[in-house]
Order: sequence, then structure tokens, then C-alpha cells
Amino acid sequence: MLEVGRGEGWNLAWPLERAEEALELLALESGLVRRTSPAADESDTSATSQAETQDEATSLPDIEPRLTAVVDRLGLEIEAVDTPHDETEALIQNCGPALLRIVDPATGSESPQSANYRLLAVLGPRRRGVSILAPDLTVHRVSVSDVRDWLCREIEAPVLPKVERLLTQLQATVKVTPRRADRARQALLRERLRRARIRHCWLLRRQPGASFWQQMTAAGTVRHAAQFLGLYVIAYGLVLTSWWVLGQGALSGHLSRDWLLAWALLLITSVVPHQGSLWTQAKIAASVGTLLKRRLLQGALRLEPDEIRRHGAGQLLGRVIESEALQTHALQGGFLAILGGLEVAMSGWVLSQGAMGGLHLLLLGVWLLVVGVVGWRYLVRRQEWTDDRLAMTHDLVESLVGHRTRLAQERREDWHQREDRLLETYLGSSRRVDWQRALLAVSAFAWILIGIVGLLPAFVSGSASTAALALSIGGVLLGFRAFSKLTRGFSYLAGAWISWQQAGPIFHAAGKADAEGVGGVALSLAPRPEEGAGRGGKVLEAQDLVYRYPGRVRAVLDGCQLELFAGDRVLIEGPSGGGKSTLAGLLTRLRSPDSGLLLLGGLDPHTIPAAVWRRHVVAAPQFHENHVFTETFAFNLLMGRGWPPRRQDMADASAVCEELGLGELLQRMPAGLLQVVGETGWQLSHGERGRLFMARALLQGADIVILDESFAALDPENFQRALACALRRAPTLLIIAHP
Repeated sequence: MLEVGRGEGWNLAWPLERAEEALELLALESGLVRRTSPAADESDTSATSQAETQDEATSLPDIEPRLTAVVDRLGLEIEAVDTPHDETEALIQNCGPALLRIVDPATGSESPQSANYRLLAVLGPRRRGVSILAPDLTVHRVSVSDVRDWLCREIEAPVLPKVERLLTQLQATVKVTPRRADRARQALLRERLRRARIRHCWLLRRQPGASFWQQMTAAGTVRHAAQFLGLYVIAYGLVLTSWWVLGQGALSGHLSRDWLLAWALLLITSVVPHQGSLWTQAKIAASVGTLLKRRLLQGALRLEPDEIRRHGAGQLLGRVIESEALQTHALQGGFLAILGGLEVAMSGWVLSQGAMGGLHLLLLGVWLLVVGVVGWRYLVRRQEWTDDRLAMTHDLVESLVGHRTRLAQERREDWHQREDRLLETYLGSSRRVDWQRALLAVSAFAWILIGIVGLLPAFVSGSASTAALALSIGGVLLGFRAFSKLTRGFSYLAGAWISWQQAGPIFHAAGKADAEGVGGVALSLAPRPEEGAGRGGKVLEAQDLVYRYPGRVRAVLDGCQLELFAGDRVLIEGPSGGGKSTLAGLLTRLRSPDSGLLLLGGLDPHTIPAAVWRRHVVAAPQFHENHVFTETFAFNLLMGRGWPPRRQDMADASAVCEELGLGELLQRMPAGLLQVVGETGWQLSHGERGRLFMARALLQGADIVILDESFAALDPENFQRALACALRRAPTLLIIAHP
């Protein structure tokens, strides 16, 4: 690894024209993707370089779509982040692998063009610095302060002359050392640029649906787990040694000050590895918790719509509650079970050196089996209790949702019969699980009695030495401590297993999403033809589509045929339940057909990742399948674009709203586009929500736009305005409506 001087950052950065190559090589060098054969790598790199050298100009706003295409092909994920000026160093220390934009130092405070920007490929932190992958594929170690200077140069340049003049005036009156002057300069810059943000930084990582073991390995969790076990064993060994020293001194009758000093030193020394093990345990919990929550969130977003519809609101709420408990139960139970197992092994070794070595080892093994059986029975009882509790949650939520219907249709004397039955069942299962939990806790204390009983032959015969008896008693106490950890671990692990049964489908849904599409395919649909030029090329084709809902025999779609050409305006009409919305779900890949052929730009769904497909085909679903989030109006409009929005994004959103007839609504809102809306915010009418959903779809800039019953709640005047906007802005338009 090469050292780098302070002013060499520009030479280590990649030109914008080689952004894809930099990202791909960064993924290879950081180990996020597997390296193929050298010949294949060289051919791919050379082909990429040749393609990029043909680009005459590359603008900075065009980089993110290009980077997204690369990570889609590699099966990775890229996140654009911006950070406050005073948190730049923290970003650099924790961002690898990442791409960071820097500006040419020769531009000074002038407004730089695209050619004045380059990208730093950061591999990760290295010994008080970071590793940088240079365009010549060498790795350089750079200090964090240097990278910070390169990254902040653009926003610091306008205010730096004023800061320097102020420092010059200060040095003219007070003698200031260069080090103090540099600290004062940084403090003044932080104060002046407190609200400034560093933009155009991209973090590269595995997708949440990738192998969970690989994600933990990359996050250092496996390494931290090994450190945790090593530190705990060292701390435990020091504690055992300290008590052995104290016992030797006491039993030999020579408990002098030296023996006590050695005992105290060993105990004090054990504090360091013990605290280290606790710190490492906290790091493991934070790392695994972050990865698990990202995975569950990704899985919740990837669940099939039909799978969600089969469950009621109460069942979904119960599943979310249990998934929240998964992290806590699994980590706590795992730590306690591992530590309990280690301490059982330690206590077994101590008991083997005691007065009744063989008998105590046999009793320890038998009691370990008994505790396992009690723990299994506790798991069964807790599963029954959880099922009854979730049934009560489901019934309560469903009763709240249908409260008015229940009041109108049920007799007053029957209102609480179902709740009483569920409550009685729940109380019975609660008593059983409490009894089993108490039995599990008592089993640890029972080991002390069993261990003491096992010592009776040695006491009666008097053949054992005092030291052997002390070792046996110490082993029994260590076994009690181990069984206490094991029983608590069983309790947590039982909760984790039950939570996993609820969260498992969500966890696996994230992995299934990554298997769709092989990626690496350049998808380019035919552009919309000019006015009066006729139809364009074919963009979407469906042949013999068959789809039936789970659990139903009759297909809602059977042999469906559809062809869409660039520039088409297609209206699909039909009665309710005829399969119109189902067809829209198939075309947007929210559902998968049972049979038939579906092609986008001549490519089938197995070739194109779902995320790429949905960038070309977007839909505004029906009112009951769409949602207004409790956020700003701009956020609800621009969900399909990058966030935070650029100035052009806000301008486009305002223009679309005016065309759809939402201008008066924006004028009524005190904050305009930044007004918080949603269920608890600004109240929107049915028609305003429908036009919001329509604007959300149109602003994504897709090639094909599907509007499902989007005009149903509009009066004739607003209908004409909304239709004109959709016809004008959608390259290819498919409208679903009732006759």
C-alpha cells in the first residue's frame, strides 16, 4: 500500500467517463462480488473502457442512473447520501466501499463544469486513514483529513478567503502557532458551513436479500464473535485461576498477604477482558440488528400482493410485532446459550478433578438432558400461548375495523361472546406457560441439591481430601451458574423461534426478490414517435397469459393477448372482476403469470430484474391499493425519483400538478409542495388523491404508464385536464376504466 502526499488527490481520482469501471473494480477489490477468470476480467474491462472513451461528454447528473445499472448487473445496492459539513470525517471513516466526488483544485471558487469533477474510489478504513483505489489499479493509503479536504474543497472555497483574512488579522495582533491557526481555520469553517451538506457520495454494499452470512462476514460480525468468545474464555479462566489461588492458600494454611495480593491482581486483570467481551457483544448486537432490520424491511416490500391480501390487518400487525422481538430474543438467547455451554464445559472439567469426578460428570450430563426436555416443553407451551395471543390481536383489530358493521348486524348480547372465549383460552395457556417457565427456572436451583447429594458418599467415607471436596463444591456452584444462563437462554431462544415463524416469510421474501432476473442486460425501448409519424416499435407484448389467484380453480385471466407499440394510447374497458387490474399487476410485475409469455423490449422477466422492469413500466393502481404517506406533498409526488429532490424535480412536480388541476390545492396549502399531508395531515379529497397518484406515476419518466381507474372520481372539467396531461406526458399510455 502506497503513501500519498497531501496534494495528490486529483491524480488518484477517476474521471466521470470511467465511473462504471471504477464502480465495478471497487466491488471486485472490496470482495463484494466474486472475481472471474483473469481473461474474462481483462476482456470486460477493455470493452468497458472502449465504450466509455466513445462518450464525448458526461454530465454529473447522468452518473447515478449509470451506477444503478452497474449495481443491478452485479447484484449489489448503491445508496446516494449527503452529509452535513461537520460530519464529513465520520462519513469518510465508515463509508468504504464508496465513490466520493471531488472537484479539481485548479478551479478555485469558480463554478466547475463536469470535466472538473472526478470520483474517489474508497475501499475502506486502513490504519488511521482510508484505502483509495487509483485508476492504475494501485491501492494508496490516504489520511482522513486529506480526503476531507478534497471532498469539502468546493463548498469551502467561497468562504475560505474571508476566513484567511480573519486569521491574518488575528496573527497580526496575537502570535499564533501554525497548529493553532489550522484548528481555528477548521472551527471557523465549521461555523460558517454549519448548514452546508456534502452531496454526490455513493455507498456500495450487498443487497439486503443477499446471503445473510456473507453480509455478517463483510460487516465484521464473525470476527467480532470470535473476539467475544476469546475474551470471555480469558476472563473466565482468570476468575477460576484467582479462586484456585485463594483456595490453595486457604487449604494449605498459609494464606499470607502474597496469596491475597495474587488473588486480587488476577481478579482485577479479569476486568479488562470481561469489559472487552461486553463491548464486542454490543458491537455484534448493533451490527446484526442493523442487517436484520434492513433485510426484514426489504422482505416486507417484496411480499407478493396476493400473499398480503390473504391475511387480515390483525394478523399482519401480529407478524410485525413478532418480527420486532426476533432481534432481541435471538441475540440475547444466542449469547446466553453459548456462554452457558462454555460454563457447563468448564464446570464439568472442575468436577472431574473433584472428589466424585465420574459420578458428578454423569449427574451433570443427566441433568443437562433434563433441562433440555423442560426447555422443549416450555417451547411448546409458549407456542400455544403466542398463537392465542395473536388470535386475540387479530380479532381486536378486525373488530375495530368493522365496529360499525358489528353494531348494526350483531345482537347486543352476542357482542362479547367471541372475546370471552378467546380470553378464556388465553388465560388457560398463560397459566400453563407460566408453570413451565417456573419449572425451567427451578431446574437450575435443583442442580445445587443434586450436586450436594452427589458429594454425600465422599463425606460419609471420609476418603476425599479437603482440596478435592472444595473443587467439587466449586464445580457444583459453577454448574449452577451455567444452568442459570442456559435456562434464561432457552427462554429467549424459544421466543426467537416463535418470532422466526412469523418473520421467516418476510426474511425469505428479500432473498426471492434477488433471484428475479439475471441482470446485465441493456434494455432500450423504442422512443415515442414524433407527431404524425404513426406508431413506433413494439415495446410490450403479452401472449396467452393465464393467471389464477391462490386457492382458486378458475383463472381470472385465460389466454390474454396484448401488444403495445411506442406512442400507443390504449383503453381497456370491462365489468368489475373481469381481470383488468390483474392484467395491470402482471404488466408491472407485481404478479407473475401462471403461464404465457410476457416480453418487454423483446426480453422476458427472467432476463430483466424486477427493479429495471419497473423503471420502464409504472402504474397508478386503484384508490384502495394506493396510499398517501404522512409526509410532504412533494415526497408523495416524487417517491419514484431520488430523494432529497433536486430543484428540477420540484419544478417538474409543480408543473405536473398545474396540468392536472391541482394548482388551487397547492395555493391553499400554507407550505405548498412542502405541506405535510396524509391521514393525520392535510386532508385530500378523493379526486385530489387520485390525481396525486396519477402525478406520482407520470413523474417517474417511464416508457409505459398504466392508469387504473384514475379518472373515476373526477368531474368532467378536471377529467379533461387530467386526460390531456396524461396524453401529453406519457410516451405510451394504457388506461383501465369501467364502460
